[in-house]
Amino acid sequence: MFWVYILRCADGSYYTGHTDNLEKRIGQHQAGECVGYTATRCPVELAWSQECVTREDALSAEMQIKSWSRKKKEAMMHGDWMEVSRLAKSKSFSPEPVKG
Repeated sequence: MFWVYILRCADGSYYTGHTDNLEKRIGQHQAGECVGYTATRCPVELAWSQECVTREDALSAEMQIKSWSRKKKEAMMHGDWMEVSRLAKSKSFSPEPVKG
């Protein structure tokens, strides 16, 4: 099982990544163990995640989401698929609606 995820950082910015162990990876980000973007923006919290079948699918989703505007990411995280569609420039990745 693989995951694509978005973290909300302490400064209000978003970080998008992928992993095969979501709980462990969030803990690493939270502890500042991930060198790079989130290391200086702790604490972080999970804002959104989705399961993917393969690592390639998760990486592809990560790359697609990283190219999106903040507004489009927020619409997806809120499950506002009409707004995501309106903001879409490309429909090569369409994550499943967030349940819960």
